[in-house]
Amino acid sequence: MTDSSTEIPGDPAPPDSNAAALARLKPAFEQDPHRLREVADRNLEAAIGREVRAFRRQQGMTVADLAQVTGLSIGMLSKIENGITSPSLTTLQILSHAFSTPITSFFRRFEERREVQHVKAGDHIEIERRGTRAGHQYNLLGHIGSNSSGVLVEPYLITLTEESDTFPTFQHDGVELLYMLEGEVMYRHGDQLFHMQPGDSLFFDADAPHGPEVLVKLPARYLSVISYPQP
Repeated sequence: MTDSSTEIPGDPAPPDSNAAALARLKPAFEQDPHRLREVADRNLEAAIGREVRAFRRQQGMTVADLAQVTGLSIGMLSKIENGITSPSLTTLQILSHAFSTPITSFFRRFEERREVQHVKAGDHIEIERRGTRAGHQYNLLGHIGSNSSGVLVEPYLITLTEESDTFPTFQHDGVELLYMLEGEVMYRHGDQLFHMQPGDSLFFDADAPHGPEVLVKLPARYLSVISYPQP
């Protein structure tokens, strides 16, 4: 009689083993979107610290460089940048001279408005994006200009019809995400060709030549989200 607890070769792995294997395959992201911001992330000291670090990096300076220019210690500058200490007005004046910026610029993120846009169905703006080809309909789904993230994002709904050109050699800065909604296209990225069907996505470096090469089933509609650093 075979012991029922004996594992027979070829049997499927226990559910817990499968779950553990899948968990190991999932990419780990550092940012937790469900994390509530600490109070320290919202206070004045943290806002000033982020600005000081941003100005220092914009000017290509290390903390040691800034310490030499201002006469402030590396330890003090580190505490300021990390929002651990509240700098005096005298210290802020020294930093503003070092960065050639007004003192008020250190406070801008503390009072910065966080933008949001809600666009109702049918109200999307049809635009001609630079390099747009004939018959490629671009509907801009929203736009937020300069912001504290340092990233600009352009979300589009793109529609291709019988009148649309094929153009597999778009190139621009940043990264791009496509999500296919309707129809089918053969989409090129560099030397690779992808058969895009509803529900498929494609995420890529947009500096490589890319674009629809074969319009398989029309009309075709897909979301295109382009992001790149703020100039």
